[in-house]
Amino acid sequence: MRISGEPGFVLHARPWRETSLLVEVLSANHGRVGLVARGVQGPKRHPLRAALQPLQAIRFDAVQRGELAQLRAAEAMDAAPRLTGEAMVSAFYLNELTLRLLPRGDEVSELFLSYAAARERLRQGEPLAWTLRRYERDLLDVLGIGFDWSVDMAGLPVDPAARYRVDPDAGLLRMVSDRGASERRQGATGRGLLALHADRMPEPGDLAGLRHVLRTVLTHHLGARGLKSWEMLAGLPGRGRVEPAGDYGPAGD
Repeated sequence: MRISGEPGFVLHARPWRETSLLVEVLSANHGRVGLVARGVQGPKRHPLRAALQPLQAIRFDAVQRGELAQLRAAEAMDAAPRLTGEAMVSAFYLNELTLRLLPRGDEVSELFLSYAAARERLRQGEPLAWTLRRYERDLLDVLGIGFDWSVDMAGLPVDPAARYRVDPDAGLLRMVSDRGASERRQGATGRGLLALHADRMPEPGDLAGLRHVLRTVLTHHLGARGLKSWEMLAGLPGRGRVEPAGDYGPAGD
């Protein structure tokens, strides 16, 4: 199969054999594609190499044979966001999460658009926590493992004044009011869940609960092996605790 003029975002690139790269791309019409870029590594810098950096928007031609496609041409479509600190690690998290959960070859045009929006929000310096929650939600939906965040597992409307935890296989469960404070903090407010459902910026105090709920679902599907970005985020200056798959926003997430 020939792929011509296909828009995509570079998720990851690593050396492959002596002079080549294995590049993972989220494409507009072919989902996640593994590309072999031959001859781009060596003493002389190949012009294609600059277009194959993570976060780069590209347009590419390739020939698909088996699981991997042979890259024939690629050009950068814009300048990749120049990120530092938590924003840079957050971008790495988005890429790593996509690679771990999205199989190659699934057509996911909705996720391509969600990734493009998240990338632009990172470029513009929008709140990290909300940017990541939205992408996590969209990724789960595309994979068919998300939930309607406006109803609980019994089919009842979410109460904005209540708190909820999540069963990764079944959905939201309302928490009883006599739960301990530490246990209740592991749930999300109904108000925050309704904001997530409506794609409306939650109140600052509701973001941490959304982080816990989405982390529970993501961790369930990722399995025992964690993400490298979790370790990176935990090691950032000022991070005194480890919050896997969640503690990657500024104060107030």
